[in-house]
Amino acid sequence: MIESLMTISGDNKRQRLPAWLRKGGHSAEKTHEIKKGLRRLGLHTVCEEARCPNLCECFERGTATIMIMGAVCTRSCSFCAVENGIPAHLDPLEPGRVAEEIKALNLRHAVITSVTRDDLADGGAAHFAAVISAVRAHCPETTIEVLTPDFEGRERDVKTVCNASPDVFNHNVETVERLAPVIRDRASYARSIEVLARARVLMPHGLIKSGLMVGLGETDEEVEQAIADLAEAGCDVVTIGQYLRPARTNREVARFVEPETFQRYEAMGLKEGIKHMFCGPFVRSSYLADKALL
Repeated sequence: MIESLMTISGDNKRQRLPAWLRKGGHSAEKTHEIKKGLRRLGLHTVCEEARCPNLCECFERGTATIMIMGAVCTRSCSFCAVENGIPAHLDPLEPGRVAEEIKALNLRHAVITSVTRDDLADGGAAHFAAVISAVRAHCPETTIEVLTPDFEGRERDVKTVCNASPDVFNHNVETVERLAPVIRDRASYARSIEVLARARVLMPHGLIKSGLMVGLGETDEEVEQAIADLAEAGCDVVTIGQYLRPARTNREVARFVEPETFQRYEAMGLKEGIKHMFCGPFVRSSYLADKALL
């Protein structure tokens, strides 16, 4: 059983998930079909690399979050299952292959994310822009959401992505301010808020989006402050979901947040003026992402 379905306590005893965190089964046929298409084109999805518990559900719906620039990240965040190390060189043909797969899947809304590439001078911003352009050319009816790294806070790189005119610019704060230094590797809560605020200025008519996980040791008061910070930065959409430990090497779950608490988070965000709040145990940054536009 994968670690997304359980957490391991400090004394190595297995702690069963509460009832609201148990997912029903899904057909493997559609999942296999999408994986086959991705492998044929040499593409990756964050759904697979991060061991998302929604993978089968999303693949069954014919949706996937495509991860560009390889599957090796230059950072090593304690919550993340993506492999870290030295990435390969960028593939200049990747944008075309991404567009081909999105067209094959007939997606109305495409989510494109990446590993963090601190090894690149622009963090991969120009590659993001090239992918957006390729998808626009091949799939003019498809709306595009990018889920980007922080580009180490460089305004010019945020501008490169925003100037390519995605419909949604998404960058996650991941956790509350107090926990950011121990949860995120070489990242900053304040820097992420600045990236979102900069994107808001650069994309006055686009949607700005962010998200965070709960169950990492934060308090509800800290979540409320994070929601207020995201609202002040100009976010239109915020997602909040339960952290589930993807592997034994990742940080343990500190608490399982009850569904009623997620409802309170949603009310907090709407009160702060955020247009769309997606909050729930299985919510992830790109889960049902098309709904924000619909």
